[in-house]
Amino acid sequence: MAMRISYNSPVVLSFTFLSTLLLIINQSSSGALTPFITVGGHMDWSSPLSYLRLFTHVLGHSGWEHLLSNFTFILLIGPILEEKHGSGKLLLMILVTALVTGLFNQLFESSLWGASGIVFMMILLSSVVNAKKGTIPLTFILIATLFLGKEIVNIFHEDQVAQSAHIVGGICGAVFGFMIVQKKSKKKTGEESVAFDSSEELDL
Repeated sequence: MAMRISYNSPVVLSFTFLSTLLLIINQSSSGALTPFITVGGHMDWSSPLSYLRLFTHVLGHSGWEHLLSNFTFILLIGPILEEKHGSGKLLLMILVTALVTGLFNQLFESSLWGASGIVFMMILLSSVVNAKKGTIPLTFILIATLFLGKEIVNIFHEDQVAQSAHIVGGICGAVFGFMIVQKKSKKKTGEESVAFDSSEELDL
C-alpha cells in the first residue's frame, strides 16, 4: 500500500509555508515587503496598513536563520497543540498573540517582525496541557522560569532581539492555557451534574 503525505496540521503548515514564501519574495525584491511584515515606529491609526501589520509582523523574518530558529519550535510543538485544541482555536490564539505583541511593541516605537512571540506562546501553552483546575504544573513553573526569566535578563543587553515580544507571547500562552483548563473544568462539572440528575430520575 502506497504511503501518502498528509497535510496533518493545516494552521501550522500554512503559517510555515506562508512565512517561507514571504521571506523568499522579500529577499528577491530587496526588502520590498518589509513595510508590510514589520510593525514598529509611529502607529498611524488612520492607515489600514497599520492595523494589518499588527497581525502580519509574525510572518516576516530577517533571514533564514531567524526563520529556522522560530519554525523549528513551531513545527515541533504546533501540530500537537493543533490536534489537541483544534485548528480554529490555535489560529485564534496565534492572531490574538500577534495583535497583543504588536500593540505592546508600539508603546516602545521599535521595529518588530518574526514569529518569536508565537513560539513562546506555544511553549507556555504546551506546559499547561495537562493542568487541572486549582493546580499549577511544576513543568509550567520551570519552563516559565527558564524561558521568560532568560528573556527578562536579556532585556538589559543591547541586541537586535525583541525580548518584550517573547515575554508577552509567553504570557499570552499561559493565559490561554489556564483559560482552557478553566473552561474544560466547568464543562466537566456540568456534564457530571447532568449525569447525576439523570440517575436520580431513573431511580424514581
